[in-house]
Amino acid sequence: MLNRLHIVTIIAAAAAVPVGAQAQGQAYRAPRTADGKPNLNGIWEALNTANWDLRPHAASMGAVPQLGAEFSIPPGIGVVEGGEIPYLPAAAQQQKENFANRLKLDPEIKCYLPGVPRATYMPYPFQIVQSQQFIMLVYEYAGGVRTVYMDGKSKAPADSWMGWSNGHWEGDTLVVDVTSQNDQTWFDRAGDFHSDALHVVERYTPRSPEVLMYEATIEDAKTFSRPWKISMPLYRHVEPNAQLLEYKCPEFAEEVLYGNLRKKPAAGPSK
Repeated sequence: MLNRLHIVTIIAAAAAVPVGAQAQGQAYRAPRTADGKPNLNGIWEALNTANWDLRPHAASMGAVPQLGAEFSIPPGIGVVEGGEIPYLPAAAQQQKENFANRLKLDPEIKCYLPGVPRATYMPYPFQIVQSQQFIMLVYEYAGGVRTVYMDGKSKAPADSWMGWSNGHWEGDTLVVDVTSQNDQTWFDRAGDFHSDALHVVERYTPRSPEVLMYEATIEDAKTFSRPWKISMPLYRHVEPNAQLLEYKCPEFAEEVLYGNLRKKPAAGPSK
């Protein structure tokens, strides 16, 4: 069985190969909107296993063995640059505890909004709706919505699940600076987490008509020893009538959240 070190080694070797493909991606010029900016409008989705674990990982049994293969963990090559997340020692221990108790603690189980960057690579599509002053990202999961303010100067009134997003263009790349997220979201189902000091800088770069390259640089001095980065392609949905469908999951989480508050029937008279 491949361990994490073997997987990281294989990925590093493979990453050195597709130089021609990278050069081709850099040469692509995206279609333009009316104001001359790259047109990112469309429905996009990540096709990877980052929502299970950002790091390289082998296939393994799920958290509920009785469910067999249906909820097992699929293997993944990982999306973290260098393969590992640079946790501070106390935070590394907290991540292990999070993983051990993920059925109780993972915000996804409770249908909480996933935060940034997790909303990008959950196994659900999202839509980019673009204008000159604002860019809206609409997520199928839990009906999440995020506004990117393209004046680049707005400030958050308070911390929130999805944070506050200011954007600007660097050539064909949309750069989004995300601050003011609360500390309640995770990066994945493996218990990778952050504090309220999280700062994320996202980069969306068109590579072809159907592919966006996504990068997120993550900084949190309370949790990590240095900034670190994830990257992945996002694929456009091109099927006829592609659209976001309704996935309001709070009703699926009611038993988890409130089942213990259910009023128990009064005991009947003894016979």
